[in-house]
Amino acid sequence: MAQSTFTDAEKAPPRRIEFMGLSLDNVTFDEAVDRIIAMARENTPRYVVTPNVDHIMQFRKDAKFREVYRKAALVLTDGMPVVWASRLLGDPIKEKVSGSDLFPRVSEEAARSGLSICILGGRVGAAEECARILKGRHPDLKIAGTLCPRWGFHLDPEQNREVTEAVRAASPDILFVALGAPKQEFWMHDNCKEMGVPISLGVGAAVDFVSGKALRAPDWMQRFCLEWLYRLNNEPRRLWKRYLIDDSPFILRVMKHLVFRGSGKKRKPSGEKS
Repeated sequence: MAQSTFTDAEKAPPRRIEFMGLSLDNVTFDEAVDRIIAMARENTPRYVVTPNVDHIMQFRKDAKFREVYRKAALVLTDGMPVVWASRLLGDPIKEKVSGSDLFPRVSEEAARSGLSICILGGRVGAAEECARILKGRHPDLKIAGTLCPRWGFHLDPEQNREVTEAVRAASPDILFVALGAPKQEFWMHDNCKEMGVPISLGVGAAVDFVSGKALRAPDWMQRFCLEWLYRLNNEPRRLWKRYLIDDSPFILRVMKHLVFRGSGKKRKPSGEKS
């Protein structure tokens, strides 16, 4: 693994803001990339999460999910609805920083910096195809390995050990974890120290997008908070409950926080239901 240290500027932690009980690192996309590359040069195993509306709703109900987020090295903002809501609540998030966008960009910067990557997850064959595509774009990119373990491997201690040992043997500077949320967040939290990878980054469907195994919403739909609708249309059986039931209270939560802010009432501490 590459050896280096943070510069003085990089040692200063990003400003964190409170958003509906969740602490978010308020950084631009470029600042997030720079921070991830800097952490990849260190030997301390850490992980990065990118919460969207679904994560925020789960965060309120799941104590372990809150612990996962508390220990993350970076908590970035994935989703324009969260960005827009932060503006309404008076402490605007600088920019959307999604795992799907970070994956190709961090790979590009890794190639420039001489850092190696490993890709874990995605649909069958997606990780290998991603490696081929990224290597074609960036010939200097070091691919330490690709892994596509069987579905549910994390539930079997022996299979999980085989995966973590394979990652450790590959010894990448950056591990992209594409297991879907919240599985990938729990998995990084539980296994990052054992693997010894400087930085692990949950990227969700990014591996499928880059490989062409799945199509991402057009840019205009992403800008207008309609990426969820595009994905729902493509995968209704898998996503209908998440988007139409689990995430629908988000707007009501935002309105409630606006009312509390306007009335001057004190909100309940993070993690308490309201």
